[in-house]
Amino acid sequence: MFQAAAKTFSVAPTASVCRGILSSIRQYCKKTPTKLRVSEALSSAELGANVKVQGWVRSVRPQKANLFLHVNDGSSLQSLQIVAGSELCDPLLTFGSAIEVTGILKKSPNQKQPVELEADQIHVVGGCNPVDFPFKIKERHGLEYIRQFPHLRCRTNAFSSLLRVRSEATTAIHSYFKENGFVQIHTPIITSNDCEGAGELFQVEPSGPEHEEGENFFSVPAFLTVSGQLHLEVMSGAFSRVYTFGPTFRAENSQSRRHLAEFYMVEAEVSFTQSLEDLTKVMEDMFRSATEHVLAHCAEDVALFHKHVTPGHRDTIDAMVKRRFPVITYSEAIDILNRSSQKFTFPTDWGCDLQTEHEKYLVKHCGNIPVFVTDYPYDLKPFYARDNQDHPKHTAAAVDLLVPGVGELCGGSLREERLDLLRARLEEVGLEETYSWYLDLRRFGSVPHGGFGLGFERFLQCILGIDNIKDVTPFPRFSHSCLL
Repeated sequence: MFQAAAKTFSVAPTASVCRGILSSIRQYCKKTPTKLRVSEALSSAELGANVKVQGWVRSVRPQKANLFLHVNDGSSLQSLQIVAGSELCDPLLTFGSAIEVTGILKKSPNQKQPVELEADQIHVVGGCNPVDFPFKIKERHGLEYIRQFPHLRCRTNAFSSLLRVRSEATTAIHSYFKENGFVQIHTPIITSNDCEGAGELFQVEPSGPEHEEGENFFSVPAFLTVSGQLHLEVMSGAFSRVYTFGPTFRAENSQSRRHLAEFYMVEAEVSFTQSLEDLTKVMEDMFRSATEHVLAHCAEDVALFHKHVTPGHRDTIDAMVKRRFPVITYSEAIDILNRSSQKFTFPTDWGCDLQTEHEKYLVKHCGNIPVFVTDYPYDLKPFYARDNQDHPKHTAAAVDLLVPGVGELCGGSLREERLDLLRARLEEVGLEETYSWYLDLRRFGSVPHGGFGLGFERFLQCILGIDNIKDVTPFPRFSHSCLL
């Protein structure tokens, strides 16, 4: 039996059989098109291939014999042109509708676009009524208008570009820390610590009939974190370089263009350092590395903002990445402000906290590039900032990075590693018992260390030139806002 089977399969196929097999293969390949993202199709890598593209219609132009569409799937600022016969026109094929297109990818005769897709099938996956849709096909909508539709604004060119930039900036920051030997730590979102000492906390309490009012779920009051710094300090007792990148929360009753109730912070801690220069080097290198990465990988998206939102801002960005950041002390900053002919709303006496108007003036004074301000008054800084023990002007080893258009971007300090001084400071503010664990960090293998935090949304504002912080986050949370 096996010999007979072997003889059957040993017979050579005829030419007609071969042609039939090849024809079947071609038909099979034609029926199973290669699925491409729009960005992949625009790269021209699959010219001549039978492909499938899925996305949303950005424009519709029906003609007597042909139908022209532009489709985008969020992978690129540029859309892919679809060319089809008029017989494929569907009443549901409107601006905003979701579609699936198959056809042959060809070189476009139009010099403004590299390729186009000659469609043989168009399937409407989800319809969209263009009359009710808040974004209109031939209108350019401002950021303030699209902010009214947080559930739909990702479908606009401006906000989809913003989200691609935000994603790439996130990758750039993680890459910088990885390449420089930092260990990522996932610090807790629920905590009992008020790291900043401002008291602007969201308290966390369980709900439901089983919870008794006044009873603490964690045995102590719990809050949404305002910073991961103190937990990073714990880790800096075992790792010389650590960082975290996650959400933080502030219960500020403000609807200004500068405030969010939920935002993202990049925080780092460096052990075995007694120099602010070590911190400023990390801040500056990270800023420059992340900015250059975004400019290189999101050139079209960044250009959209620099052209239509903040014309001329690209020159400011180029200056930031090319020039070293100057360093001035707080005392020098106060002297600069007091010598200015500009009238400020807030006072500029030594010992006052620098306000946004002061920070922006200092940036312009220093050439409209980022500037470090160091050695702030000791009383302005939290308990963990290292005491410079100087007189008569008592300062702390703290530093802020001020940037154009935003003001403060980073804030950091050397940490007080001397047990006696730290205990005295905690006793002074009545927190010695609460932070007894923090004192333990100084008792067992303590080393000089320091760290900083960077507001991620402010970083995006800085490089794109966006004025309102609510326009650089997917779902802005602020006081009296409606949540999705």
